[in-house]
Amino acid sequence: MNVTYTTVGSIQIPNLVLDPAPDVPIGKYGRMRKRFLEQRNDGTLIALVLSGKLTEHLLEIDRTAREQIEATVSEMAPLEGITERLKAENQMEWLRRMNNLRARTEELVLCEIVYGE
Repeated sequence: MNVTYTTVGSIQIPNLVLDPAPDVPIGKYGRMRKRFLEQRNDGTLIALVLSGKLTEHLLEIDRTAREQIEATVSEMAPLEGITERLKAENQMEWLRRMNNLRARTEELVLCEIVYGE
């Protein structure tokens, strides 16, 4: 690895060039994770940027969060009586229960995956 330097006064500063980030859209949970890392100021964001793994990390967080939400909702819906029969008989009640389940599930995923270590 060749490192080149630029001299500014009597100080030599390394010429760091980051690899271009892939042009991939980052989802809701990946963007939330990035905002969380920016606000924490603990160096994790800088380390990810300098290693070129920020986009990969954000995409993984987004994918994991979405998969966890879908799996949990699919597993919990029948246990809470949110069935296709309820949907056919009372759509508003089905929607109310489903939205409630999704909100609770998302809250858990945010705490564990997006804002977790």
